[in-house]
Amino acid sequence: MKGHARAGLLLRAANGACVVLACLGVLSWMATPSFEQVRADTLPSDRWLLDRHGEPLQVQRVDDSVRRLGWTPLDRVSPALRRAVIATEDRRFARHPGVDPLAIAGVLRDAAKARQPEAGAGRVRSGSRGASTITMQLAGLIDPALAPVDGRRTVAQKLRQAAAALALGLHWRRDQVMEAYLNRVSFRGELQGIEAAAQGLFGKSPSALDEAESWLMAALIARPGARPASVAARACRLARSAGGAGDACTRFEALAIARLSGAPSIALPEALAPHAARLMFAVADNAAGQPPLRASLDRDLQRFALEALRAQLEAIAGRNVRDGAVLVVDNRSGEVLAHVGNAGTRSSARFVDGVSAPRQAGSTLKPFLYQMAIERRLLTAASLVDDSPVDLVAPNGLYVPKNYDRQFAGWVSLRTALAGSLNVPAVRTLVLVGPEPFADRLRALGFADVKEGGDYYGYSLALGSAEVRLSQLVNAFRTLANGGMASPLVMEPGAARPSAARRVLDARAAFIVADMLADRTAGARTFGLASALSTRGWSAVKTGTSKDMRDNWCIGFSDRYTVGVWIGNFDGTPMHDVSGTTGAAPVWQELMDYLHRDRPSVAPRAPAGVVQQVAAPGAGVRTAAQPEWFVAGTELDRVQRTGRGHGPRIVYPGAGIIVAIDPDIPHDRQRLLLSAGPQAGGLYWRLGSQRLGPADRPHPWRPQPGRHRLQLVDAAGNVVDEVRFEVRGAAQPDPAMDGAPAGPAEGRAAGPASRRAPPG
Repeated sequence: MKGHARAGLLLRAANGACVVLACLGVLSWMATPSFEQVRADTLPSDRWLLDRHGEPLQVQRVDDSVRRLGWTPLDRVSPALRRAVIATEDRRFARHPGVDPLAIAGVLRDAAKARQPEAGAGRVRSGSRGASTITMQLAGLIDPALAPVDGRRTVAQKLRQAAAALALGLHWRRDQVMEAYLNRVSFRGELQGIEAAAQGLFGKSPSALDEAESWLMAALIARPGARPASVAARACRLARSAGGAGDACTRFEALAIARLSGAPSIALPEALAPHAARLMFAVADNAAGQPPLRASLDRDLQRFALEALRAQLEAIAGRNVRDGAVLVVDNRSGEVLAHVGNAGTRSSARFVDGVSAPRQAGSTLKPFLYQMAIERRLLTAASLVDDSPVDLVAPNGLYVPKNYDRQFAGWVSLRTALAGSLNVPAVRTLVLVGPEPFADRLRALGFADVKEGGDYYGYSLALGSAEVRLSQLVNAFRTLANGGMASPLVMEPGAARPSAARRVLDARAAFIVADMLADRTAGARTFGLASALSTRGWSAVKTGTSKDMRDNWCIGFSDRYTVGVWIGNFDGTPMHDVSGTTGAAPVWQELMDYLHRDRPSVAPRAPAGVVQQVAAPGAGVRTAAQPEWFVAGTELDRVQRTGRGHGPRIVYPGAGIIVAIDPDIPHDRQRLLLSAGPQAGGLYWRLGSQRLGPADRPHPWRPQPGRHRLQLVDAAGNVVDEVRFEVRGAAQPDPAMDGAPAGPAEGRAAGPASRRAPPG
């Protein structure tokens, strides 16, 4: 009787406590979140990027505090797991309003017995954890203010937790409580929620968990960090207590060791676009739990581009090549269809996005220079330009461009100069156009990194001394493909705005330059007829290689797509003998053929104002008669060379150069080497009225202050070439030294140093 009386008193005390808690619960009614709100706030720890068709491209972790997957409805949870959780955590879950009076009474009874050592001390209850119901645990999971401090809750927190549980029990359905609990409770390590736990521990969905797996999962809730053997023992004990163990206990220990010993692993889709994902998530709201973001990328094309680039990097890895990037865009919409930031598996810079990294442009800017010259009617595609040695006086010294192969072709058509990527004709064209107007044009095309004036870059701008980005190059070539109309690239399908298009290039000149870039015959001198630049259908393409082979480009377009490839090293180290045709071009060719595997690309139609006419070669012109495109009004019926030919001339000093005498070097040790070429035999130097000596070899002349006229003269006294230059500084004239060769301790020449052009 005493025991029954004590139990009655405990039950009445528990019921009284519940009445107090119910009052507190009513007071907290207004603060109770709805089921829908809790579900919306339970955010995945990963952000998904999908392709234009809804296929997964990339998963990016955005919450490092937990590992949580999507919300799992209760009907997609194994019934065995639901039974195991209720048996383990809250046996009377369906029969109490959120707080269990019988459980509270049991806790009070156990506390009383704990003070009586003879009354079975040390017995472990196999049911719920004290008086904490599933609803109370859920209240603690969704309210940060109820989080334990140092693993324990204060008395005030426990009271508020119980009150919140009563409010949830009165406001929510039981299935909603269970569903929210399973999606918010932690199971092991960083795994939170049943979806992450089932995938991370057992590699399956929650609906597929069997009896043994379910008991192990339920046993983890109370002690997520326990050792596998301890978890297995607890699962077996709980299963037997609930009468549902069967033969499952024999599996518990082996299963726990196999699944709980190592770090959890969640299988994620293939990572195809990490750089694009980072770029898009940086622009969009990158908070955890945001819905999947859909990109304009095509999953199959993205994978093909990644594999093609990776295979090429492996093939040329022995030439000190580690990094590469690819960008493929739709000409009409500007949608990015493939974005490979870096496929280099050997690179320490694999996280650098090569699509947006600034690099030297090499020869990839030449098409826009020639387009500008044609647009301004300074040149035509049939015009002859001089591919011979040239020295240009620049603000910071003498600029001496050279071709990639260190050879010169003489007089060539503009078409041949562009298709063959000859450097000297490009520099001569920039002299006509002007560095400042060309720099302005590049900025109009979207090359935002060309920030300085034309004088800053000088004539080397024709050969790509400025830094550009692959995304800028691709969109500029897309502008050529679209007849001079420019619009931004977009990364989301359907985001293009037709109203954003603006005219940047003259359509007629753009068409002619595209036709020149598509002419494989005109570029045969440099690239041959069968190269990686040839595609099954029509395409226009340009390669580029920066100084010392640090950057390698291939950019080109078909009637539907523009493809850009960059290969190099992000740390700036040079590649070993890797040109545009051996580095980037093979990847470009593969992509173009893949894109047009079902439909060949066709050549564009000539716009209004463009005419085609045969330009006959004049005397001494090696170019064959062939049809050529002209902007109406600039037609040529005969191509004739004008100006002097490629006879001997003064190579150094350049016309207008200013030479400074170095005060730190003894005057008798300073020399200026007068040089002439080619074939200067039989000629001699004349400085003012003084004859210096033969011009078939460099002549060491001691610089004298003043303005000078230097002539290259033949045996009959006829002037073959002439330059004027100036020497500044103080010096003691010593005519006896003029014409004498310098001694072995000769000092450096006192003029500005010549600069070599980057290869084309």
